Amino acid sequence: MKNKLTLLLALFAICLANAQMKKWTLEECVTYAVDNNLTIEQFALDLETAKIDRSDAIGNLLPGLNGNVSASSNTGFSINPTTNLPTNQTQNNVNGGLTANMNLFDGLRNFKQLQRAKINALANQYRLEDLKDDIRLQVANAYLQVVSNIEQVKVFKAQYAVTEQDLQRTGELVESGVVPRGDLLEIEATAATQEQQIINGESLVIIAKVNLAQLLQITDYENFDIADEDFDVPPSAIMNNSAKSIFAKAMEFRNDIKFSEANVDLAEKDLEIARGAYLPTLGAFFNYGTRYSDVALIPVAGLDPSAPPEFFTPSFKDQLWIFDGISYGAQLNVPIFNGWSTRNSVKRSKIALERTKLQYEQDKLALEADIQQAYVDVTTFSKAYEAAQKTLEARRTAYQYAKERYDVGLMNAFDFQQAQARVDNAEADVIRTKYDYIFRLKILEFFYGIPISLD
Repeated sequence: MKNKLTLLLALFAICLANAQMKKWTLEECVTYAVDNNLTIEQFALDLETAKIDRSDAIGNLLPGLNGNVSASSNTGFSINPTTNLPTNQTQNNVNGGLTANMNLFDGLRNFKQLQRAKINALANQYRLEDLKDDIRLQVANAYLQVVSNIEQVKVFKAQYAVTEQDLQRTGELVESGVVPRGDLLEIEATAATQEQQIINGESLVIIAKVNLAQLLQITDYENFDIADEDFDVPPSAIMNNSAKSIFAKAMEFRNDIKFSEANVDLAEKDLEIARGAYLPTLGAFFNYGTRYSDVALIPVAGLDPSAPPEFFTPSFKDQLWIFDGISYGAQLNVPIFNGWSTRNSVKRSKIALERTKLQYEQDKLALEADIQQAYVDVTTFSKAYEAAQKTLEARRTAYQYAKERYDVGLMNAFDFQQAQARVDNAEADVIRTKYDYIFRLKILEFFYGIPISLD
């Protein structure tokens, strides 16, 4: 029993450790952010509200039906509801009825309200999906920033390891009197600078991870980490397309453009609804009612017509049928003058429509400008990455030549460390330009409808 308990505790500890050491891939981060972002959840609630508005619009096209029941008691002077004669009796009355009404014609405003509600629900869906697109790009950028900073730290540590070897070798040469002590001090200064680079780099990694975790709504920063992935520049054929063709493709599916188009449609419906107030409205109604009174008197039919009439009070059930009745009719309202309210409402709707059309054109121009910028960025950062790789290769060759000269005493420590510093800077530039290029490439692909992935 004791062994089983120990085994269970060990398994629990392993599971807990694995849970704490979960490392997130880019795809997991993007999916989690979309599923758990608070702003997305708020927009989703707005979409649900829009769907309820659509249900309201459907309900406005249906007849209305209401029931009513009232009970009252009178003491002293009152009017008998069944004979309309004054009485001093205490009387108890019950009234009940059903009322149905229906709007037969209201300038088609209710019908257009239904159309508007459907468009509004669609617009909220586009707005929600557009926010998800923005979140995906933000998460991808933050994730690549973490990866970039991690690779920078790896480079710093590799550089420091080389410097440690140089430091040890130079110390031995100083002890043997081959090189002056100033060379050792120069390398020690370089090592101290690289240690500071490692500390700063690790701080930047922590900050980048915190920023990514915040985008994911995760507050357990200490146990948040990303997967150990080394990304190469992914193959892409996106540059086989022109910026103009990418823009044309984006116009077909971009949610921000669809949202802007839906806003124009909404403004057009608002204008139609406002104009509908110029037209007459026609409604119909139907009422059914009945009542009961404990002082109700109904004459009894006698055989002798000359005899005085006799009365009796029917039962509650009988009175419901005796005193029931119906009424029905229609009502036509013709607008004549309402202080220019309808006219001004139409004018405001026209202005709102023109504003949404201008916004739509502005959104198209902004999208085209973004795509043009992304297209130029991909070309620019691609060339910058290639140039950085060539520079690094040249710096490494120069460093190797400087090292050979330093080893035989033909170069002092200061010049040698300058050669190494140029290699360090070149390696940092390669990492920076690499991930700048990858992110710009992914942005351009995203405009073309390709999901974010580093495969």
